[in-house]
Amino acid sequence: MSLNGTEPQLIGSFLEALSSGALEVLDLTAPLSSGTPSLKLPDPFVNLIDFRLEEVAAFNEPGPFWRHNNIHTGEHIGTHLDAPAHWISGRDGDDVSQVPPRRLIGPAVVLDFSGQAALDPDFTVEVADIQAWEAEHGPLPDGAWLLLRTGWDKFADDEAAFLNIDDTGSHTPGISAECARWLGEERPITGLGVETVGIDAGNAGTFDPPFPAHYYLMGNNKYGLTLLQNLAQLPPTGAMLIVAPLPIVGGTGSPARVYALVERRPEPTEALAETLGAEPTL
Repeated sequence: MSLNGTEPQLIGSFLEALSSGALEVLDLTAPLSSGTPSLKLPDPFVNLIDFRLEEVAAFNEPGPFWRHNNIHTGEHIGTHLDAPAHWISGRDGDDVSQVPPRRLIGPAVVLDFSGQAALDPDFTVEVADIQAWEAEHGPLPDGAWLLLRTGWDKFADDEAAFLNIDDTGSHTPGISAECARWLGEERPITGLGVETVGIDAGNAGTFDPPFPAHYYLMGNNKYGLTLLQNLAQLPPTGAMLIVAPLPIVGGTGSPARVYALVERRPEPTEALAETLGAEPTL
C-alpha cells in the first residue's frame, strides 16, 4: 500500500494485466528429479551429486500429520544459476547469495539457432550471428538476459541424447570463444541462458581458453542459466525474465525457478472481428 492509502499505479496495472491474461507467465524451468540430466565431467575431475529426495516422514510414525523430505543435490543441477564465484576468473566475485535482486529481473532476448543445431550438434554461435540479430532487432539491451534457443530442450527427458557423449566427448551447441569474450566484455547483458546442461558448448574444454562462456561471463560479473525450457514460446524481444535462485551463503550457484512474462494481445471478439472486417461506410 502507498502512503496515501491507494494501490500504487504501476503495481496495480501489473496485477490487472496478470489477472486479465494480458500478461502471460511462462515457466522456463525443467522439473527437478532424480532423472534430471546433469553434467558428466571426465576423470580425474569430480562430479556433483545428482538430485534425490530422502523421505523423512509421510503421514506415519515419524510424522503423523505431515510429509516432508530431505533433498540432496549439487548446486549446479537442473535449471540453475551460475554466479561469478563459480569460475576461476570470477573467484573473488559475488556468490549466489550476493547477487543483487535487481539483476535477477530484466529483459529477455531470444536468438533462435535451432535449425543450425539440428544439423550440427557442435554448432557454436559467432559474433557475426548476434550482430545480424542486432541489425534486425536493435542492440542487446542493458541488463538483458540473452537466451539461446537451440531446440535442445526436446532431449531433456533422455539423458543420453541430452548429453550426447561419445568417445570424443560431449557434443552440444554453445558459443565460440570469441563470441564469449565479446559478450563478456563488449555487450551490457546480465547473463546467458541456454537449453543445454551448461552455458558452454559440449566440447568447449578444447577451446582457448577452456570453457570460455564461463571464463568471460563469470570474469565480467555476469551470470549463466542452464537447462531452460519453452524458449520456443518467447518472442525475440519484449519478454521479461525473472530468475529465483536460493540465496546460498558461499554458494557458487543454485537450482532456480525461471519465469518469463510475455504480453499477449487478446483475441478479438466476433463482433469486433466483424467490425474490423466490415466495409467502410460513407
